[in-house]
Amino acid sequence: MGKSFINKTVVLLFFIQSAAVFAGARISQEGVQARSDGTNVIISWHVDEEINLQHYIVQRRTLNGEFMDVAVINPNDTKYYEYVDESAYKTADKIYVYRIKIVDTDSRVTFTSDVSVHHNVSSVKRTWGSIKALFR
Repeated sequence: MGKSFINKTVVLLFFIQSAAVFAGARISQEGVQARSDGTNVIISWHVDEEINLQHYIVQRRTLNGEFMDVAVINPNDTKYYEYVDESAYKTADKIYVYRIKIVDTDSRVTFTSDVSVHHNVSSVKRTWGSIKALFR
């Protein structure tokens, strides 16, 4: 009786591990990368495998803030993704934290690890962004 119970437990654990590996998308070993080009922040990631993937959501926060959605990215054939965040200059914060929310077709959600980037834009660009926001 004890041996039978152990075998069933091992099979169940194997199934759970397999489901986690193959749900949604598996980000490559390099993970999510973010860099500042002095004007915008570029977030990129490469996917080894996508199964039942609905879309990705790029999320951003400041060091003391909450994550907010900044873009929805649909899957593509290349499995290489890049998003240019042109709105990262709207605050005086210089460090931003990004992550990718992975949503599969069953509405299950997983998140990548956080990645932070130092982004220092000129006060002129921040002021211009504030002026543009007044007229929207």
